Formats: sequence, C-alpha cells, structure tokens
Amino acid sequence: MIKNETRAVGYVRVSTDEQAREGISIEAQEDRIRAMAIAKGWSLLEIIKDAGYSGKSLNRPGAKGLIEACRRGAVDVVVVYKVDRLTRKQKDLWHLLEEVFDANRVGFVSVTEAFDTTTASGKAFLGMIGVFAQLERDLVSERTKEALHQKKTKHEWVGRLPVGFVIGISGRLEEDSEAMDLITKAKRLRRTGASFGDISRALKMPKATVHRLINANMRTRKHNYLNTLAS
Repeated sequence: MIKNETRAVGYVRVSTDEQAREGISIEAQEDRIRAMAIAKGWSLLEIIKDAGYSGKSLNRPGAKGLIEACRRGAVDVVVVYKVDRLTRKQKDLWHLLEEVFDANRVGFVSVTEAFDTTTASGKAFLGMIGVFAQLERDLVSERTKEALHQKKTKHEWVGRLPVGFVIGISGRLEEDSEAMDLITKAKRLRRTGASFGDISRALKMPKATVHRLINANMRTRKHNYLNTLAS
C-alpha cells in the first residue's frame, strides 16, 4: 500500500491548552512531517491543519477534509506527528482505520510512533496506542470534574467570568468597580439617544456586549450572581 513516489498528505492539530502545556506547535509538527516525506521519497501534496480544535471528536474542518480526500482516492498515505493529533478517541481511531484508510487503500503513518497499518501486528500496536490515548483523555476529564467539584464545594466561581465581576481572593465573584462604571456610562449614553455602535466605539466594548448589558437589569444581575456563590 505504501510505496515510494506515493501521494502523501500530512495532518496537524493543536489546541491552545496543549500548545501551552506540551509545546507541540503546528509549525513543529509540519517540519517533522515534511522531513519524513523527504526521507521516504513521498510526494507531500499538502498539510491539512486544524488549529485550536480539540481531539475529542472528528467534527473538525481539517479532519473532514482529510477523510473526504481519502474517499476520493486522492491520497496514498496520511502522515501525522502523533496519533492523538488526529484523534484521542479509540472509537474514532478504529473508524478511521477500518472505514476510511483500509477501505480506500490508504496507509497511516506517525512520525513519532513506529507502526505499519498494512500488517496485523501494526494494527494491533496502533490499537494499543489508541487505548492509551483514550485513557489519557478520560483521566484528564476525571481530574477536571474533581477540580470543579472541589470549587463548587468551596462556593468558588465555576464557568465563564461574567462582565462586571472579578474573582476575589476567596475564589468568589466580586463586583469590578471599573467595569460597573463602564456599564453605568453605557446605560447613560443610551438614554441620551446614542446608538449601540456609538457606545461600543466610545467605551471600546464589543457591540454585542454593550447590547446585552444595557438591556440587563444590573440590580437583578448582581443579586443572582453574588447570591449564587453564597449559597
């Protein structure tokens, strides 16, 4: 299946958190894939990118494009820096292997993991990699849930920080006096007839945020947020 002068397509992915934690940048992955293609004598047609996407599912623009290219018969081998760049879920990995790659006579190669999907032992080894990738994802999810549970137990704020509030030393929401002043100014400008666009430019706030805050009842907003944390 995989031979010299074959058509290769690279695939790279990184989420913001992973890049900060592991340093596996898009550029670093691309460099390693190009080096492998040169060493193997493959014709690297393109490197498909999914920047800022999680590996939890295949619902990514780049991944979808890669699958479509395989089904069109436009690819002979797919090259990744590491298997978990393409997917972290074992179920999705086997779907790709059996229904996309094997079904369309496409090879699958990792720069950092030695396997050959054209052999039974190679597929078994790849399956083991998929198991550990799934385990890692489950462990991360478990730790995240535990951390959120601990925060809720301590009545600390969990979730996106609402405009007009900051997280205090106690871990609870507190009013942001500067932000509250901006909200007050926005409401005052609106009462004088200023448009949402004018207010957005004057206060350097997104128009959607201006619209939402001007129409919000701040007394109720404060009561709901601050009392939720005290409960």
